[in-house]
This record gives sequence, C-alpha cells and structure tokens, in this order.
Amino acid sequence: MLTFARIGAPPLARIGAAARLRAELPPWTNVYGLARTLLALATAGTLTASPVDALFDPYGPACQGVSSLGLFCLVPEEQLGLTRGAAVAVLVVVASGWRPRLTALPHWWLTFGFQVSTVVPDGGDQIASVVTLLLLPVALNDRRRWHWHASAPSGEAPGPVASLVAWSAVLVIRLQVAGLYFQASVSKLGREEWADGTALYYWLSDPMFGAPSWMSGILGPVLRDPLGVTVLTWGPLVVEFAVAMGLIVRRRAWPYLLASGVVLHCCIAALMGLTSFAVTMIACLILHLRPVELPFAAPYRPAAWRPRGSWGAMGPKAAGVS
Repeated sequence: MLTFARIGAPPLARIGAAARLRAELPPWTNVYGLARTLLALATAGTLTASPVDALFDPYGPACQGVSSLGLFCLVPEEQLGLTRGAAVAVLVVVASGWRPRLTALPHWWLTFGFQVSTVVPDGGDQIASVVTLLLLPVALNDRRRWHWHASAPSGEAPGPVASLVAWSAVLVIRLQVAGLYFQASVSKLGREEWADGTALYYWLSDPMFGAPSWMSGILGPVLRDPLGVTVLTWGPLVVEFAVAMGLIVRRRAWPYLLASGVVLHCCIAALMGLTSFAVTMIACLILHLRPVELPFAAPYRPAAWRPRGSWGAMGPKAAGVS
C-alpha cells in the first residue's frame, strides 16, 4: 500500500494542482457572453425573417414525444405568430446580456423548441440547441448582472466547485465543436465531387441553391477555371480540418484559426444565404478558439466620454450623491 501511495500520489497531486489553478481562472467573461449573444441573435433572426407557416407545421409529425415539450408545440396554430413574437423578445433580452442566470434556461428551451418543431432545419438550429444546453452549467453559475462585464465582483464570484463545473462544460463544448468540424471535413472526402474538387461548381451554379445573381460577375471566371474551382472546393475542407486541430495545437495558432473560420462562414452566408447558420457557427468558433478566461477589450470606457466632474465618471460618493 505504501508503494502504491508513493506511485499514485504525485499524479493525483499534479491533477489537483492543475484543477486548483484552473478554478482560479474565471470563465465568466465577455467571451462566452459574446457567444451567447450570437446564438440568441441567430435564432431570433430566423424567427423574425421567416413566415410562421414556412417555419412550423402544427399538424406534422414534429411535435411528438419529448419534442412536444417545445414552446411551439404547446400552443395552438392560431397563436404561433404571437408566440413567435414573444420568443423573439426573450431572445433579444438574452442577446443583451442581462442576468445570464435568469435567461439561461429560457434561452435553451426556446432554442430547443425551435429546433424540434421547425420544418426547415438548416443544421445551425440543432447545433445551437446543443451548445445552449452545454452552456447551462456556465450561465447558471454566472452571478454578473451583464455578461459583458469582464468578471464578477470579488465578493460575488462563484466558488471553485462552480468554476470547475463551468470549465468542464467549456471543455465539452470545445470537444463537440472540434468533432463537428473534423467530421465535416473528413466525411466530404467520401463523395466523388468533393474528392475531385468540383463540388462547389455544382452547388454555386444551381439556380435555386447557388450563389446570388449579383455575384455572378465575380464567381463566373472562378467557376470556369479548373484551378479556381478546385481551390474553392478544397479550401473549406482545409479550414474545417485546421479548426478541428485547434483542440490540440498551441494557443498562438488560435487567432489565425478563428479568423479563418469566421471568414469561411461569412463566405457561406454570402454565397448560400445561410446567415443564421453562419452566426451560430461563429459563436461556436469563439468558444472553441478564444481563451474564455481572456476577455475581449471593451471598445470604450464610459468614464472616458462622460463630462468631467459628472457623478457617472467619478462615482456617486465623489459627486456627493447618496
């Protein structure tokens, strides 16, 4: 037993030390806050921009089993329009960043309800439903008033157990996103059109699903050139595989992978019109390739533009406000 303890103690001690160090880093920053905002805006955008009768079929097979617990399966057909408006309003509140602890469950429930009941899925709604579920351990332990704040006040910061639970959720999200991009890149190689570099020629030339007409002047020469078509087809595969490798590469490569992924999805949105899908995937890329503990720099400081001597810049006590 003594020999076993001597052999087993150092690894356990190292694991414990690493866990303590990780618990001291707060995951509740504006990094995960920005991802929540983008996820909420993606779902709200789809609900706002699409007609109700194109989104839902109240007599279809979607609302069965667990799916029947979704919001849009609980209301009668004539109230779907009103329900959609209420859902968009809640998602706007989520996107604003107000009280993550209070808005976390409604955000997931609305996203889940939309994903299980819509008849026009694009993939982004399913991903958003999974990611908002995995974000619950983070958001429910977030005691900030706004998820844009750099971190919670020291007296309100959650304990180490809550921090480790939140970090575990972030790790699972990164594993999910890496696996998603790996599968997206490798599985395409099993199709002849992707393997020979011609797949996007057919997609972008299709009159219904292809690129918009205003881009024909730009894409036309590229699609008529064999090398251009090959680069256009294999380029996304390379980016997707590189993003998946973000799970194991050094952090100094993350900004470049993040930028590549964002450009890829912006191009998909422009060429194929999948805007909400692109916004959802950019949110996933932020959670995957931006250190959550390193907040984004605020674009401005309120005290910098308020009039000198105002109580907003100096604080209530300095201005004599009780």
